[in-house]
Amino acid sequence: MPHTAKRQANLRLILTTRQRELQSEMDGRRRNGRTDRSNQGGDDLEHAEVDTQADIALALVQMKIETLTRISAALVRLDAGQYGACSECECEISERRLQALPFAVRCQTCEEHLEQQEAYARTQTRRSASPSVLAEMRS
Repeated sequence: MPHTAKRQANLRLILTTRQRELQSEMDGRRRNGRTDRSNQGGDDLEHAEVDTQADIALALVQMKIETLTRISAALVRLDAGQYGACSECECEISERRLQALPFAVRCQTCEEHLEQQEAYARTQTRRSASPSVLAEMRS
């Protein structure tokens, strides 16, 4: 198997393995089903704790759904022969990066550059915002 075909097969394995793991977690969560808390017993503090835990669980489920969506998109790119290449510089994304983040669309250098640009833009937005806008952002 040529290096490229071997790499593509390895990348597909990484993606499909992660996809199966996440799907299995989601299926397990559905099977186990979380029962709604009853209105009996407990004080406001206990109810607040339960609500907070439910919010965290929901956020985790949303993150997993987003990751599954990104993995599906990565598999489409793989089938189109576009997976594993940086969307910015078109260089090959390292296998180590793809193993850690199988749906990565940028190499580490381009991702870091993008993050620096976004951080700079956020800083500029904060500096140009009026005091009332800043107060709203903090609350």
